[in-house]
Amino acid sequence: MKSKSRRAFLAHTSQGLGAVALGGLLGPRAFADAVEGAPALNPLAPKAPHFAAKAKSVIWLHMAGAPSTVDLFDYKPELVKLAGQPVPQSFLTGIRTSTTGGVGKLIATKRSWKQHGESGAWFSDLLPNLARQADDLAFIKSSVTIGATHNISILKLNTGELNPGRPSLGAWVQYALGTENPDLPGYVVLSNGGRGLEGGSAVNFASGFLPAVYQGTPFQQGDSPILFLDRPKLTSIEQQRNSLDLLKRLNEHRADRYPHDTELRARIEANELAFRMQKAAAESVNLKNESEATKELYGLNDAASAAYGTNLLRARRLVERGVRFIQVVSGESGGVKDWDAHNEIEKNHSAMARMVDKPVAGLLADLKSRGLLESTVVVWASEFGRTSWGESGDGRDHNPWGYTQWIAGAGVKAGTTVGATDEIGLKAVSDVKVDTYDLHATVLQLLGLDHLRTIFLHNGRAERPTVVYGSVVKDLLA
Repeated sequence: MKSKSRRAFLAHTSQGLGAVALGGLLGPRAFADAVEGAPALNPLAPKAPHFAAKAKSVIWLHMAGAPSTVDLFDYKPELVKLAGQPVPQSFLTGIRTSTTGGVGKLIATKRSWKQHGESGAWFSDLLPNLARQADDLAFIKSSVTIGATHNISILKLNTGELNPGRPSLGAWVQYALGTENPDLPGYVVLSNGGRGLEGGSAVNFASGFLPAVYQGTPFQQGDSPILFLDRPKLTSIEQQRNSLDLLKRLNEHRADRYPHDTELRARIEANELAFRMQKAAAESVNLKNESEATKELYGLNDAASAAYGTNLLRARRLVERGVRFIQVVSGESGGVKDWDAHNEIEKNHSAMARMVDKPVAGLLADLKSRGLLESTVVVWASEFGRTSWGESGDGRDHNPWGYTQWIAGAGVKAGTTVGATDEIGLKAVSDVKVDTYDLHATVLQLLGLDHLRTIFLHNGRAERPTVVYGSVVKDLLA
């Protein structure tokens, strides 16, 4: 019996010494955050960042389906010259196609191009409104990723992993910083269809191995943003409060017996948050007090952009109310599901550009005029780009080897460009290649978080948002 007790004592002592060592390596803040499964009195309470933050909030614009950046931002005259020819072998070095289209002949963009702003950034005529915001953007023209199928690459874009199970970036942010508004979720997901909130897409805003309370909350279209949130008409607020109090006591009694059951604790917090949100959530998405000029700025007066513009105006309102991370997934437009243009790219991209151009430009202008761009990071991201060669004659295949994304707002070196692709816009040729992990590390840096010190112990392993990769892209920082 004594021997067993001695073994237990030594085991617990060694674990404690290991934790002390880990704390010494990572610092007191990381050590406090990294207690595996430890319940907090209020897991969503605001937390201090590792260092002075440039930004308080993130608006993550996912261009679902992957736009062709050689038709939007990455002007390639050589591609126009070589159109109709086979892809020169020199451009295919290191390229392994993994989609069914194979390597077709090069196709040129049919758009007209101009340089805009003092930065001289190139835009095609598909994005005339966004082009006027050129000097607020920092372009990443050497974006790369792994995977060439949408579901896998979208998962990597959001979680850094090709398989489900890891937390999304928004969940990490909420875990590390908490929320500033106790009456609203700290992490909200908006979509108007397409590859938005259907099917298995919940893994893209899930909390993974983090406590469940940190997962994203999807907001629906319409005046009631969260399903089943409204109080039943025949139930008074006092009756509802009494029922919740009883349910809370029962759940807390069980939670005390099972302290590592994060799902149960998340349910307790969700019930309380839902009660508070009955008023706050509806108010946050109610646009009736927005001026007609503001609604026009976001394209709400145009059927092509109204749904997406509504989501971006809601995103601005959520930022104003202290929501930490807003993920906006581009949706359907004019019968086109998303940016996935394997054929009829002109029809597809014309419809999608009409949907997003004015709202995104309006969001940037509105944030700037209200002083919110100084504390908000806006990211235009996609799961990959599209090839320089054609598929089905008038479309483009998937391209993980080199494409354009951009970032704007707090702490960003506006009007700059990082990286480049080759002469036909197929492959990143810059020394600075920006993978998902690097983009995540950079966004976390702007929020005052060191991605190497943002950790959570899971199965005895110190997990972090960027897995075991990632570097801050310092050329993007002001």
